[in-house]
Amino acid sequence: MEATNYFERLSRVNVNEHIEKKGQFSYLSWPFAVQELRLADPTATWEVRRFDSLPYLRTELGYFVEVAVTVQGVTLSQIHPVLDARNQPIAEPSAFDINTSIQRCLVKAIALHGLGLYVYAGEDLPAVDSDKPATAPTPLPPRRRITERQVAYLRKLIEERGTDLQRFLAFFRVDNLEDIAPADFDRALKAVNARRAA
Repeated sequence: MEATNYFERLSRVNVNEHIEKKGQFSYLSWPFAVQELRLADPTATWEVRRFDSLPYLRTELGYFVEVAVTVQGVTLSQIHPVLDARNQPIAEPSAFDINTSIQRCLVKAIALHGLGLYVYAGEDLPAVDSDKPATAPTPLPPRRRITERQVAYLRKLIEERGTDLQRFLAFFRVDNLEDIAPADFDRALKAVNARRAA
């Protein structure tokens, strides 16, 4: 992997199927993030920063953790508060709470290198390079396409949320909304609705 291309490569990875829901918030699965990072760069490393030999910092505002991730010689770190399932600071966190925050912090530090960054930017789809020719998707047989009613509903949501239609189509590797497979309809709705949640 070339150093100049690692961010581009990681930022193109579709992480949507690896987002986990906890309460009303969505999180990228940390094992998936680590796997994709190591596949892109087997030499990538990370470090939990220490504060007086402890893996957390206690302040008047709450507890914090920090993780630094190095990819291709570039080190970026992320500081993350120790939060509960409602994303509220925990006054007296347990070891489990600290560990959970470290894993969330690790994922966000990896995102600084590109993987899943679009999730934290409030976007619903990874960036698509418009300068590169798109590969033509294979059309699905008519019986395996979503219904006209589903197409109309999806089109309405896309317009309401301001989702970029071309990026959306490129993400699902189709030329038209009508070509989306029934198995992808729920994913398509989640992708569009992610814009609303942001």
